[in-house]
Amino acid sequence: MQKLLFLLFLSLTAVSVSAQRTLSLDDCVQYALTNHPMVKTAELQVTDAVWRVKENLATGLPQISAGVSYSGFIQRAGLPSSAISFGPQVPPSFLNDLSTELANLPLLDGVMRGLLGGSGNDDSGRLYFAPVHSLSGELKLTQLVFNNSYLLGIKAARYYREYVEQDLAATRYKVKNQVTDAYMPALLISENLVVLDKNIANLEKLLADTRAINKAGFAEQLDVDRLEFSLANLRTERDNLARQQEVVVNALKFNMGMPVTETISLSDNLDRLMALYADADLTTQFDPMSRPEYLTLLKARQLSQIQVDLFGKPWMPTVAAFAQYQPGYQGGYGSSDSDNFNNWYFIPSAIAGVSVSLPIWDGGGTNARKQRAMITLQGVEIQKQMLENAMSLELDAARKQYQNAAERSNSRQKNLELAQRIYDTTQTKYKAGVGSSFEVTQAEQGLYAAQQALMSARFDLLNARLAIKKALGQ
Repeated sequence: MQKLLFLLFLSLTAVSVSAQRTLSLDDCVQYALTNHPMVKTAELQVTDAVWRVKENLATGLPQISAGVSYSGFIQRAGLPSSAISFGPQVPPSFLNDLSTELANLPLLDGVMRGLLGGSGNDDSGRLYFAPVHSLSGELKLTQLVFNNSYLLGIKAARYYREYVEQDLAATRYKVKNQVTDAYMPALLISENLVVLDKNIANLEKLLADTRAINKAGFAEQLDVDRLEFSLANLRTERDNLARQQEVVVNALKFNMGMPVTETISLSDNLDRLMALYADADLTTQFDPMSRPEYLTLLKARQLSQIQVDLFGKPWMPTVAAFAQYQPGYQGGYGSSDSDNFNNWYFIPSAIAGVSVSLPIWDGGGTNARKQRAMITLQGVEIQKQMLENAMSLELDAARKQYQNAAERSNSRQKNLELAQRIYDTTQTKYKAGVGSSFEVTQAEQGLYAAQQALMSARFDLLNARLAIKKALGQ
């Protein structure tokens, strides 16, 4: 039973360990580029732009449509037969001959026999001139031959696809920088925890040695109390920093597009990233074309220019061709019920042609739209100038930040070396019985402060190097 419980404990431990993901900065960036909602949305916009191009192209391709319709008279309009008269000037022989000839035309038989006094009349003596039933179909082909708006629409759709593709690149670039900016504070806290754990371990050893010396009568209880007080402060600070680490790691997961319920740990350390980003470009001239957001703005300017071109030629005609075939069936020209359901006749028709539409005057609406498009284009030009200025300022500030951080890091390194010598000396004196625990505590606090200051300076230096790369679009 105990063996079974032990195996169960090992399996649960293995599951919990495997559920925790250890990620480097590159791992976090790659995860974000695949899973971040902003990236997914930008990818959907690219797909939508591809279909938009196809949609606009389809407008200029042949359009084929078909349809069918049926209509039937519930009550037909008719005239009494007595109201129809050809007058005395028409001789009876002519009417008899016409009646004989029209008898061979079934479509007109019901109507003409009524007009000519035949048996086509109903009991009330009324004459009908429309069929009871009408069934017709339609097959239509249209083709756009020329339209300036269509041509510019195709061009705009392709430019829009290029725009959203460039926007996707800018979004990836933005997400990468966001993840990097969120990774640095989490890594800084992790490094601080490592230093704190080391200092706590050293102080615990010193406290154990002091207690042993105190029991032997060679150290005062005050020395033990001072070390315990200092150790308690370090442990409290470590607990606070550990809780703060959870907050910044959750912020990192949010910027990655990862659920905050997942457990991750950071595999990178300060030394590796400092070596990875060891160089800082302080001489390359700024090129705005290296920044994805600048290229996106240029695509937006092209789209605005197309709007100006669209409303700049309102006089361009629209030319279209069409062909139409309409098969039709009609029945029920007679007045009797049997005639209403018999005697169907096939009556087809076909037509083809070309239409040309030329706008002449629209009340000035097109000119107003053109002026608005020009204003939009001017606004994009202003944004372009502002972005160029902001990116140049960003690079200049990043390089000055790097120079300050490099000087501060060198100074903090010297201070740490001095604090380390002071701490080692006070420990040696204390163990030799010629120093006090107060000196050890002071030296330990000075060493810890120097370690913190150097770590902060090195992170500032690393952030400055990353800021230069970001400003250069790398």
